[in-house]
Amino acid sequence: MEFPFDVDVLFGERITTVDQRLQPSGRRGAGLSAAHRMDLQQQLMTVIDEMGKASAKAQNLPTPITSTSRMQTNRHVLYILKDSEAKTVGKGIIIGFLKVGYKKLFVLDRNGAHNEVEPLCVLDFYIHESLQRHGYGKELFHYMLQRERVEPHQLAIDRPSDKLLSFLRKHYCLSDTIPQVNNFVVFQGFFSYQRAPMRKMPPKRHEGEIKPYSLSDREFLKEEVEPPWPFNQSHSMIRSSSVGNSPVRGCLKPFLNEQELLKNLRLCPPHSTAQHLMNGEPCDSVSQRRRTRYGKACAEPCA
Repeated sequence: MEFPFDVDVLFGERITTVDQRLQPSGRRGAGLSAAHRMDLQQQLMTVIDEMGKASAKAQNLPTPITSTSRMQTNRHVLYILKDSEAKTVGKGIIIGFLKVGYKKLFVLDRNGAHNEVEPLCVLDFYIHESLQRHGYGKELFHYMLQRERVEPHQLAIDRPSDKLLSFLRKHYCLSDTIPQVNNFVVFQGFFSYQRAPMRKMPPKRHEGEIKPYSLSDREFLKEEVEPPWPFNQSHSMIRSSSVGNSPVRGCLKPFLNEQELLKNLRLCPPHSTAQHLMNGEPCDSVSQRRRTRYGKACAEPCA
């Protein structure tokens, strides 16, 4: 891909790495004026954006997945391959780029178990259409593997195209994939040599594997907990605390047996009103007699 500026000045090496700081490796900034550095920064942003658009068009993507803004907000590494020999008006060309980065993923293994891993992922890979099948892709990919110190089967590929799958099968014998539910593709041997520690999600417990109560739990369930008042009263006592009656919280003294009850009745003198009733006098005359005698009705307490 051609640009209206000299890419040899922008990229000091044949394969240049660029991270989120947007500072190409191998470029010497000493001796450059502030205006010149700003021009180089703008040229670098133009290369990244234009190459990202070309990659999205080649993969039939609605929007580019590689851009300056994405590079600045993610810890990704961009490998840019240039050709300084095939110069057009002495400015050089950009052959292609490869973007990688570490991402946390949930990946299924052969047994269908979920594994939380953080592998190096191939996020975008593009070689200009006019320069494909010339070995440039193999050169760029091999340089990335050596610099990142990973094996091809340790990589996770994000939404690989048919061309990329064919490329990996041809040069690295990667064809046996492990089916996933996300957009990433991993190959056989991915779980054998993972640099980042893997954490397996706990398997789903079957309904029949419910843990029974322990002995202490069973003893606790046997204990009868008394409900709060007034629910701890008997049915007859609860009914006695209806409208017009004071609530009964319980007996203040224990119930007397039959012998003690008869003894108390013998010691207590009979009530005067009861004596008149036993003599056959009506209740009205008894009440009138008491009112005329004392001025008010009263009751004689038991001694």
